[in-house]
Amino acid sequence: MKNIAIVGATGAVGQELLSLLAARNFPVATLRPLASARSVGSFVTFRGEQVRVAEATPDAFAGIDIVFFAATGSLSKELAPAAARAGAVVIDKSSTWRMDPNVPLVVPEINPEDLRKHKGIIASPNCTTIGLVMALKPLQELTPLTRVIVTTMQAVSGTGKEAIEELEHQVESWKQGEKGELRHDIYKRQIAFNVLPYAETFTENGYSTEELKLSAETRKIMGLQELPVTMTCTRVPVFVGHSESVLVEFERPVSPDAAREAIGAFPGVRIVDDPLNFVFPTALDVAGTDETLVGRIRVDVTNPNGLWFWVVSDNLRKGAATNAVQIAEKLLEMELV
Repeated sequence: MKNIAIVGATGAVGQELLSLLAARNFPVATLRPLASARSVGSFVTFRGEQVRVAEATPDAFAGIDIVFFAATGSLSKELAPAAARAGAVVIDKSSTWRMDPNVPLVVPEINPEDLRKHKGIIASPNCTTIGLVMALKPLQELTPLTRVIVTTMQAVSGTGKEAIEELEHQVESWKQGEKGELRHDIYKRQIAFNVLPYAETFTENGYSTEELKLSAETRKIMGLQELPVTMTCTRVPVFVGHSESVLVEFERPVSPDAAREAIGAFPGVRIVDDPLNFVFPTALDVAGTDETLVGRIRVDVTNPNGLWFWVVSDNLRKGAATNAVQIAEKLLEMELV
C-alpha cells in the first residue's frame, strides 16, 4: 500500500485521477488531495468518502510515496523538486519536465524501461502525443518511419474546466439569440460553432507551443530523435476526445491490412475501420474510455510509401489521468517505488 498525493485534485484531470485510482484498485493507503490556496477546505470524493483538500506547499509531501501533478506547469516547476526531495516519486502531467534530458517521458505501453532512469520525477506526455504514439509504435515495428504529418482537432477539456464552461455558456447565449461573436475569455476567439487554428500560444516561427511539444515529445518517447514530425494543432467545439488526422511515410510500402493487423494487436489500441459502412472512430466513441481508436487507414494517393489514418483518444483519460496511473502501476510492477 502506498501513500498518494494529488496536486490539482479539484481540476478536471485530478478528478479523473481520483476516479481511476478507485476503479483500478490502486493500493492507496492514504490519500492527500492538494490544490491552490483558493481550494483549501473543499472536499473531493474518493472511494465513497469525502477527503478535505489541503494547500499544495513544499512541506506537503512528508510521508508520501507517489505524487501525481495535475496542475499548472508553474506549480509543478515549484513543487515537484520539493516532493522528490521528500522521497516521493513525482508523476507530472504538465509540460514542465517533459523535455528535460534527466526526466523520463513515458507511455507505459511504449517505453516502460525508461522508468528505470528516473531521479524522482517522471513526465507524462501531452494528450495529443499519447494518442499519436500509440498508433505509431506498432507501425514502427513493421518498417522504419521516415516522416509524420499530423493535424489535430482538440477538445476544450484539454484547456481545463473553465474552457468547458466557456463553450457551454456560448452555446446557451446563442440559443438565447445573442448576435455577433459571443463572449470569450479563455480562448482568443469564440469556440462554439467554430474551429480555432491554434492550441496554446504562438511562437516567433509561426508554430504554436502545442505543435512544438507534439513534435519533440513524439521523437523522445519513440527514441527517434531525427524523425521529421510536422503538424497543425486546432481546437474544436468538442467537450472530450482529441482527434488526429495522420499521414505516415515509411521506407517501404505498408499495406492497410498489415497496418490494421499491427495496430490492432497493440495493447490499448482498437481498430474501428469500415468506412464503406460509415464505421470510424469519433470523439463520442472514446469519451470515458481508455482505448485509442484508429480508423480510415488508407494508402496515400501521392506516395505508395505513405498511409493516412484517423486517431481518437480521450484526452482526460489515456491522454492524461490513465497514463499517469499506468505509470504508477508500472513503477510498482518494476519495484521502482
